[in-house]
Amino acid sequence: MTYSCFDVQIKNQIAHIILNRPEKRNSMIPAFWNELPEIVRDIDENAKARVIVISSTGPHFSSGLDVASFVQPEITDPKEKRASEISAGAAFYGAVKNMQQTFTALQDCRLPVLAAIQGGCIGGGVDLITACDMRYATEDAFITIFETNIGMTADVGTFPRITKVIGDGLARELAYTGRRMPANEAKSAGLFNTVYKDQEALLGAVMEIAKEIASKAPLAIMGCKRMMNYSRDHSIEDSLDYIAIWNASMLQREEIFEAMKANAEKRPAEFVELPPIQKNIG
Repeated sequence: MTYSCFDVQIKNQIAHIILNRPEKRNSMIPAFWNELPEIVRDIDENAKARVIVISSTGPHFSSGLDVASFVQPEITDPKEKRASEISAGAAFYGAVKNMQQTFTALQDCRLPVLAAIQGGCIGGGVDLITACDMRYATEDAFITIFETNIGMTADVGTFPRITKVIGDGLARELAYTGRRMPANEAKSAGLFNTVYKDQEALLGAVMEIAKEIASKAPLAIMGCKRMMNYSRDHSIEDSLDYIAIWNASMLQREEIFEAMKANAEKRPAEFVELPPIQKNIG
């Protein structure tokens, strides 16, 4: 399938989603918000891969929301203008909720999602990468919670997520000042896992990490992501109880034995794939 904002490659159990509008600094036009969750859900629900990598093209990962593409034409009819003004708040709320769900799709999918970031990761780009499981970057990469610089509060997902990754005070500093955080600082703060010299080195390393993840039992990896996300948002006591209940129903001894046997025989393990997600049953 052809997309306006992305190229998709699936090989060796790794789905590679590539932002493909470098001439526009991979800004997020209206099609972006519908295409990304569609791609992610298709990969996840149809069990097309075991891990997802998101990368970009050109000098910058993403310049964020393409504000110009969301500008509405001027309404001249008085009746239509009044109706539009009255319903503006509800319309804005609905639009933001839809955009939030675009990145929540990354968080909710069963597969680990790795972000490979080069150059600027601005505004909505920060919303995107903070919804991923891990983030890797080039030396020239930087993030900016840019919304502050244009007189608005970021609303698509940065704040609920970035404060779970880096310290609260630092997150507030970035939000209140709108300053750039360079790659090495982001790594020290825990936002970036590793920083690489250039994009070639970055993609090579991230694909190796994805390959290693893809070699593990898919059900075990799904459980890890589910537990990590649950533990982030719940108490230790609740999380301990949840993992016990999870493994009581989901632990598969056959997969454990296969992993041990494959390791002893120095061969790739043959694991059962995640089942496709059944929808519209009944």
